[in-house]
Amino acid sequence: GRSFPPQELAGPCGEAVRAVRALVSAAVVGLPPERGMTLHKAVRDTTTEVAEGLLRLTATLLHPLPHSGSPSQEQLICTGSVWEACDRAAHLPQDNQAAVASALSSCLAAVKDALDELEQALAEGGAPSHDVLEDEEVGSAGNREIGWSEADLQLLGPCVGLVKAAKASLKKLRGAVKTWGQVATAEQVAQLDGLADAAGDVSPSVDELVLSTYPPMNQLTLRLNAGKLAAVLKKMLELAR
Repeated sequence: GRSFPPQELAGPCGEAVRAVRALVSAAVVGLPPERGMTLHKAVRDTTTEVAEGLLRLTATLLHPLPHSGSPSQEQLICTGSVWEACDRAAHLPQDNQAAVASALSSCLAAVKDALDELEQALAEGGAPSHDVLEDEEVGSAGNREIGWSEADLQLLGPCVGLVKAAKASLKKLRGAVKTWGQVATAEQVAQLDGLADAAGDVSPSVDELVLSTYPPMNQLTLRLNAGKLAAVLKKMLELAR
């Protein structure tokens, strides 16, 4: 096929940019906040992802094709990203109940990953310290892996239990939202949004706790992060009542 020079594409690409921006604006503004802020965020984020992917793809079209006449690697990657974003857009939640359930699934997946990471580190006897120097002059003593002390290990059991409790709580809450969640009234929509907001604090708190378990461990920091996660879980479960 014919390869269009950049100057011929500039006009159409500019039109495409304006059309994409109009699409984002229409999608976000056209969805009433009363439908739920979690749903609003899902639509906004996914539509923006599609738009940004289209803009990146448009920008690659301004670059001349390689001598082979085939699309460049960058163009192929951008095209794939746009298709993936469009697929997510095609499966957007239809109401706030589905949007909150989807958000809880994302939180649950992140917590599961963090728990797997912690359990793997425990099985391996501890991860290398980020503070270990790599300078050759330090020698083997400075480059060795630092493990947990006996006192550290006594704290790790309850930490693993707390992260498991976070995972179980999110899973149970997601099931309750799917089964009993309602969006018939503004109050019900707002309650679901509150649950999504509270659950959104769980994954970052889990990450902070897991990061603070790695040797060399600061036990005070670990206790503070464990307390923070416990408080976040308590708040989420209170809202779920």
